[in-house]
Amino acid sequence: MTDFSIRRANPREPGATSLLKASHGLMEELYPSDANYFLPIDALCMPGIHFYVAERGGRSLGCVALAEREGYGEIKSMFVDPDARGMGIADRLLEQLTSLARERGITLLRLESGNTLELAHRLYRRHGFTECERFGEYPESPHSIFMEKAI
Repeated sequence: MTDFSIRRANPREPGATSLLKASHGLMEELYPSDANYFLPIDALCMPGIHFYVAERGGRSLGCVALAEREGYGEIKSMFVDPDARGMGIADRLLEQLTSLARERGITLLRLESGNTLELAHRLYRRHGFTECERFGEYPESPHSIFMEKAI
């Protein structure tokens, strides 16, 4: 495993913004606009959102956010730079959010993911997430799957 660190970050930092734009671009390529539910960068800066980046040598390699919701925490903006995949970054980011959720008294994590993102689904399953019913304000969509994990 390659060394990298994870820290709380501002989504408006250049490295974080670059990762988020790459993630948003990918989602826009894969899914119709009405099936994209990523949070805009400004929304990731709001209270109740905890944003983290993984980095090495000053370069942002991956990011994730925890959005505190009524009764659960929602994982948002999980993305790892394609050049940095296979280093365990996504695993460590999920571990960081799980630890943060526990510290904040959150006992349930949920997420929405694109239905074709099989590598992401495997990651989430490896961390104990299972598919669940639609939650929150998400509309019915054939492009979404929903997952959750009690912690």
